[in-house]
Amino acid sequence: MQAISLQPVPNQTASMLVAGQLAGINLYTMSDGNLYIDILLNNLPILTGVLCLNKTRIVRDAYFGFIGDFIFVDTQGSNDPQFAELGTRYQFNYVSASDLATL
Repeated sequence: MQAISLQPVPNQTASMLVAGQLAGINLYTMSDGNLYIDILLNNLPILTGVLCLNKTRIVRDAYFGFIGDFIFVDTQGSNDPQFAELGTRYQFNYVSASDLATL
């Protein structure tokens, strides 16, 4: 797994190169207080409006053409991520295709 640095703010975007592919995320907090994420591959959206849950793969399916996956991990328990503790309690990780077999 590769840690992706996020800031403890309610809304943010990030781009990264993982497994030779340009990945982007839009992370945002909705009025229900939950975090949601959009995943982009080569600047094109492949998933939008996915609820961020603890230890739950986000992409989940090779159909989208994305190699690997992303996952949030609560390092202090089993809560779903909240923006105020992103980068500390709640870690965001890229999971390589070879690491997926161990999840």
